[in-house]
Amino acid sequence: MFNTQNKFRLGIYEKAMPASLSWEERLVKAKEAGFDFVEISIDETDERRARLDWSDEDIYQLRRLCEKHEMPLQSMCLSAHRKFPFGSMDESIRAESYIIIEKATALAYKLGIRCIQMAGYDVYYEPQSEETHRHFIEGMKQATKLAERAGIMLGVEIMDTPYLNSLSKFEVLKREIPSPYFMAYPDVGNISGWNYDVCTELKLSRDHLVQVHLKDTLRVSETCDGQFRDLVIGEGQVNFAEIFKTLADIDYRAPLVIEMWAQNRNWFEDITKAKATLKSIANQSGFEL
Repeated sequence: MFNTQNKFRLGIYEKAMPASLSWEERLVKAKEAGFDFVEISIDETDERRARLDWSDEDIYQLRRLCEKHEMPLQSMCLSAHRKFPFGSMDESIRAESYIIIEKATALAYKLGIRCIQMAGYDVYYEPQSEETHRHFIEGMKQATKLAERAGIMLGVEIMDTPYLNSLSKFEVLKREIPSPYFMAYPDVGNISGWNYDVCTELKLSRDHLVQVHLKDTLRVSETCDGQFRDLVIGEGQVNFAEIFKTLADIDYRAPLVIEMWAQNRNWFEDITKAKATLKSIANQSGFEL
């Protein structure tokens, strides 16, 4: 159920809970922890990519579970393009990347998902070049046309690699694809990890933010390659107080998602503690989470 009394909606990334859980268990645990929605993952593994071929019966069974537990799937983290990128020099891989976004858009439409997070990689396992960049832009243009027809927002993630690691770089990309369905989905941990001023970046793209990932990271430095995943909120260097103050200043109202990974038996305590920590910081910063 959509609660109009809450000013903000806070979701949890699927991988913050063990893969061994059934979908019903996952939804119940997310609700028990006090979240408003779950972000489903379609990553490069065979298991999660297989979700793109779910039958309608499977899809609508999951949607009924979401309705039963009042725990929707607001967004989809579509990182399968890391293995099958739009920018690949291999034409067959580019063809597969388009099939992936076609299937992902159809799946999102049927599940009621409103935002698909797109990976901001032109290529990941191949050398980058001007040509991979051009292929990437063309692929994103095609993906955007699919999203427009389905009425689903595309949010490009600000990534953990130099290619698209700031909202400043997204704004350059946005000029190539000015569609209102092509927006930014910043990961504040990634922006911080690359030593950008997160608050300035958020203000720069204030009109293009469709959703935000809340994740802790360690910054790249002369003595550290950076750590962009597997940290519990509070273990890294992200200045969440300043980030929430900035979100309040720009009157941000779109959804937020805590991005973490279940790594031990204490995963439920980890996500509930992360939620409580972020809520406390947000409220003290004038952002009523």
